[in-house]
Amino acid sequence: MRILIATVTAGAGHLQAACAVEEAWRELRPRDTIERLDVLEFTPKLYRKVYVDSYLKLVERAPDLWAHMFKKTDDPEYLRKVKRVRGALSQLTTTKFVARVKRFKPEIVFCTHYMPSEVVGESKSDFGNPVVASVVTDFEAHALWMQAGVDVYFVAASETKARLVARGLAGDSVVVTGIPISARFSKPLDAAAIRKSLGLRDDLPVVLVLGGGFGMGPVARILHELNKVQLAMQVLIVCGRNAELRRELAVADVRHPTRVFGFVDNMEELMSVAQLIITKPGGLTTSEALALGKPIFILDPIPGQEAANSDFLLENGAAAKANRVEDLPFRIEKLFASEKLNELAVNARGLGRPNAARDICGEVLRRAGINRL
Repeated sequence: MRILIATVTAGAGHLQAACAVEEAWRELRPRDTIERLDVLEFTPKLYRKVYVDSYLKLVERAPDLWAHMFKKTDDPEYLRKVKRVRGALSQLTTTKFVARVKRFKPEIVFCTHYMPSEVVGESKSDFGNPVVASVVTDFEAHALWMQAGVDVYFVAASETKARLVARGLAGDSVVVTGIPISARFSKPLDAAAIRKSLGLRDDLPVVLVLGGGFGMGPVARILHELNKVQLAMQVLIVCGRNAELRRELAVADVRHPTRVFGFVDNMEELMSVAQLIITKPGGLTTSEALALGKPIFILDPIPGQEAANSDFLLENGAAAKANRVEDLPFRIEKLFASEKLNELAVNARGLGRPNAARDICGEVLRRAGINRL
């Protein structure tokens, strides 16, 4: 079989979800031919740069404007009104991607971003009518995920499904599986051995600070505030691909034993030794933490998708949140001095879906009437 996994690397989460689906499919059907494509790689260079840079600059420098745009477009009726304009732009920018898909002739298409689901759905008959699966990568599904031609939607939670059904999708076309993450987060981990390999003490709790794939958010300010925490602890900080941030933090004055990382490929190990994860609540990062039963402390969520993720975690008792970085020392000391941290961990474990990627692939195979081998 020929399997296409289409994504957009506007943020690391969509790509990570695509990789997780590919990993699970190869485990189930190792003989199939799989292509994983980034739609933006087939668009004009200027369009690609504007698409990614404008998003990053908006959420970092003008979050209120981004929140307005997110809310304005999160309306199926509004999107129907601007469909002609959006369709014309899509045709101008995705011609090469469409040509590539036509040559490949996939039998199944997974989309971990709404852009490829729109492109493939609109031209589905030109591709031989493959099964099209849309994999929603946040706990709330924006209206842009709802596209003609999609056969099945895979979502994070029952709340996500309820929202899509309320907006007109058939109940049997939306399946609650969780957000797909790597199988590494479902395997047993030896936390003691990992602590030793990282040079961590066994008698001090570990706080893990994540800046996301792009190293965004107030990471430097978080480290500054952690220096005020009286509790003896250890700190791990992941700066992602933000090399400038990593250099800045590597020479910063610190009160607690601290290790600073750039982009890492052992996130499951870092999470496994942490008692608390301070992070922006992206869908993939959140799902990885939940799979390992790790409580999350939310700071500075991006308006829109991350704010919705934050609401989900708080409502289900898997996270704590502060609106200001300067509140961090008091809140952390309070968490570690009470049973609340353990309660958050138990609730996080209950929400975790470490086998989501495998479940997604299995359901697509079932719907397509295909054996797993």
